[in-house]
Amino acid sequence: MKTLSSIRKWGVAALTALAVTVPVAAAPTPATAAPASFDHILYWNDVLLKAYRQTGGPPTVLSRAGAMLHIALFDTHTAISHIGTPYLSSGVTREPGATYDLKANLDVAAYNLLQLQLFPNIDFSTDFQKARLDAPNYEPGPGGFSTSIAESVVDNVRLNRANDGSTNNTPYVPSSDPGQWRPTEGVAAASPNWGLVKPFALTSGSQFRPAPPGGYSTPASLLASTDYAAQVADVQSLGAANSTARTDEQTKIAYFWANDLDGTYKPPGQLFKLTQIVAKQRGLSQSANAKLFALVGIAMADAAITAWDAKYQTGIDLWRPVSAIQLAGTDGNPDTEADDNWQPLSNDAGVPFSPPFPAYVSGHATFGGAWAGMMRRYFGTNNVTYTATTEDPHAVGVTRTFNTFTAAAVENARSRVYLGVHYQWDGDNGVAAGDAVAGHVYANRLR
Repeated sequence: MKTLSSIRKWGVAALTALAVTVPVAAAPTPATAAPASFDHILYWNDVLLKAYRQTGGPPTVLSRAGAMLHIALFDTHTAISHIGTPYLSSGVTREPGATYDLKANLDVAAYNLLQLQLFPNIDFSTDFQKARLDAPNYEPGPGGFSTSIAESVVDNVRLNRANDGSTNNTPYVPSSDPGQWRPTEGVAAASPNWGLVKPFALTSGSQFRPAPPGGYSTPASLLASTDYAAQVADVQSLGAANSTARTDEQTKIAYFWANDLDGTYKPPGQLFKLTQIVAKQRGLSQSANAKLFALVGIAMADAAITAWDAKYQTGIDLWRPVSAIQLAGTDGNPDTEADDNWQPLSNDAGVPFSPPFPAYVSGHATFGGAWAGMMRRYFGTNNVTYTATTEDPHAVGVTRTFNTFTAAAVENARSRVYLGVHYQWDGDNGVAAGDAVAGHVYANRLR
C-alpha cells in the first residue's frame, strides 16, 4: 500500500489531482468543486462511521479508533491554524519554504490514519478523492504545498498508542458461580482486558470506577439482597421478548438506542452522529468541530475503558438478565422467580441476543453519559433541542427529539432494560461514570 508520505510537495495542479496518487478502488470522482460549506471534520467523521458499519465488532475498539482519528485531525488543525493546544506536545515537521494548506493536511492525516493504522482492510481512496475536490484555490510559496505536518501528526498519534494494551488477547475464563457472567449465545467474552488499556485522558481505567451494583461487594451478598430481586423483576417484566407490560413507546425506545448489531454504526457511531446533528444545527465552524469531535472522541474512548474496567476488573462480573432469570433457582434469593423460557426483546434476525460481556456497568449508558457530559460542558448549557436518529434495523426511520443532552443519555440507559439486556443500576451508574469521565477530559485536555 502506497502512503501519501512519499508525495509531500505539489503545485496547485498537482494537489488538485492528488486523487490519482492513492490506490483506487473505483472510478475517480469527476473533478467538480466541493460545496462551499464543505467541512473536513464532519466529512471524515462520516467516513469513520462507514468504517464502523463495515468492520463491526465491540464498541471498545471502535471508540479507540474514533478518538485517534479526531485527535489527529485536531492536532493537524492546531499545528496549521495555531488555534488551541494540541493533544500531543510532540513537534511536527515543517519543510522550509513550504505552504501548508489546512484542508489538504486534514485529508492526508485522516486518510493515512484510517487506511494504514486503523482499518487496513477497507479502501479509503475514493473517500480521499472526494475530500480533495475541495482543493486550494491559491498559489503556494516557493516550496510548494506540503503535508509533512499531517504525516508527523499521524506518526505522533501512532507512537502514542503503540503498546497501549488494546491488543491484549488474554482469554477470559467464565465462571459457573451464580451471579457471575457466562456466555449466553455461545459467544466468547468480548474485550475482556479493555479495562487495562491505557486511557486517553484518565490516569487509569479504574479512576472513575463506579461502586459495585447496589453497593454489594461480593456476589453472595448481592444475590441475597432485596435490591437485586427488584432489579431482576424490573427487567424480567419489561425486557421480555413477549412482555405484556412493556408499552409500544418503550419498545420503540429499546430498539432506537440498540445499534448492537454489526452493520450499524454501533453506540459510539450513533453518538458521533448526534454530535454532527447538533454541530450543524448550531452552525459550528470547522475549527470548532475539530475541537468538539476530539473532545467527544476522547471522552467516549475513556468511557469504554471505564465501563470495561467495571465489567471485568472487579469482584462481580454480573451475569446478564437472561442468565439471572433462567437460573434464578440457583441464586438463593426467595424473591426471584425462575423462567426457563425467558428471552430478551433484543434479537438478531429473530434469534435472542445479549452482548457478549458482563452487564455491570452498561457500555451504552457510559458512552451516553460521557457524550452528554461533554456536550453540556462544551456548549455551556444542557438546554439544547435536537432530533436524534438511529440505524438499528428494528427502528428504521424512527427519530426522537430531546430538549437536553442529559435526557438522551438517561433514555439511552433505560432503553437497555426495555431491551432485556441490562438492569437499571447498570444504566444509572454507567451514566454517572461517563459524566465523570467527560468532566475530567474537558478540564484537562485541548484547553
